[in-house]
Amino acid sequence: MPDTPVPVTGGEHEPPGDDIAAVEEMRKQRVLAYCRLLTSDSLDTRWKVAEALGDERDPIAVEPLIAALKDPYVDVQWLAAKSLGQIGDLRAVEPLIAALASTDKWLRVGAAWGLGKLRDKRAVEPLIPLLKDVKKTVRKNAAWALGMIGDERAVAALTDALQDPDPEVRTVAREALDTISKKTQKSPA
Repeated sequence: MPDTPVPVTGGEHEPPGDDIAAVEEMRKQRVLAYCRLLTSDSLDTRWKVAEALGDERDPIAVEPLIAALKDPYVDVQWLAAKSLGQIGDLRAVEPLIAALASTDKWLRVGAAWGLGKLRDKRAVEPLIPLLKDVKKTVRKNAAWALGMIGDERAVAALTDALQDPDPEVRTVAREALDTISKKTQKSPA
């Protein structure tokens, strides 16, 4: 008998194909149940499933999460926005851009974060005005999102953000500019 365990590959320790299919079917059913719960009467249930759907990263949840951007409670809205970013489906870009105009800072934060995760260049122009938002958390997330997208159109606005009164916003703006600079140096001329 060897002193150290021998890694097992294949054989009886790997689930058979039928088990993998069963696990995937259970996951799909869970996602569908979460989607139905997005319209629950319980606020706690709605925000918890809005968050959980991001972890699932299943495109089935995109349309229900887009609808949740209009939930009466911002707790659900901003978590739906973040989850849309986590899922990574570009159907969310336009609804998240629309959410940037919300009067609630948390929805603006969630939408900016989601757009940063999606990295779609359509979000650049709508995100730039958020660098002047009255709420520093919105400004910081907008700068981060612009850095994640990495489009040169954001350079002038991010350079202006280096003068932001908040040091966190200035730091994130500097990091965003560095990220854009590195991306443009790698791009062929």
